[in-house]
Amino acid sequence: MPLPKINTPIYELTLPSTGKKIRYRPFLVKEEKVLIIALESEDTKQITNAIKNVISNCILSRGVKVENLSTFDIEYLFLNIRGKSVGEEVEVMVTCPDDNETKVPVIIPLDEIKIFQDPKHSRDIDLDDKLKMRMKYPSLSEFVKNNFDVDDMGMKESFELISSCIEQVFNDEESWSASDCSKKELNEFIEQLNSQQFKKVENFFETMPKLSYTVKFKNPKTGVNNEVVLEGLSDFFE
Repeated sequence: MPLPKINTPIYELTLPSTGKKIRYRPFLVKEEKVLIIALESEDTKQITNAIKNVISNCILSRGVKVENLSTFDIEYLFLNIRGKSVGEEVEVMVTCPDDNETKVPVIIPLDEIKIFQDPKHSRDIDLDDKLKMRMKYPSLSEFVKNNFDVDDMGMKESFELISSCIEQVFNDEESWSASDCSKKELNEFIEQLNSQQFKKVENFFETMPKLSYTVKFKNPKTGVNNEVVLEGLSDFFE
């Protein structure tokens, strides 16, 4: 006689980028095992594939492609799937800003972590009086590099990230789609930017919607009350 099937609970959430409701389930033990092995490997490609496969398996709504989701949608999805799978709380070690050395464990309820959206954030960047550049959000592989890669991002990687996120360049009369340009052409275009224009591009990434949670706690050594803002998935699962 075969063993009975275990019923898996189904949950629903709203994607921050589109407001679309999607149904999902927790990840299973076999999927958690794949994730742990991938993270221990410290191999970016392996981690990317593991996260993509696990999230894809857990999404029950049709027509949702993980590789097309924005980075903050992936963060929000991963956070919720992880919460329903492993536990609704996570313990994080936070360094006290008042002495910059004392580490304090804090418990964070996952359902209180929200996506912060900067009201000044825009996908359109004014390069000059006429020319604009429209950006798109980083891909799943870039999300993994930013959250799980052991190496810090250098200048070459920064340029690759920017070029991969250009959607189009346009003015009132013409439009140039990034999909029609080679990587070399996009990099050369970025190299033409002056410092002020490049700062605007950096600001796009700095103000992108991201997971955010403010932790308030006391330094046990100094007695000083501290406040730290945790941002991005890596801050919650180091």
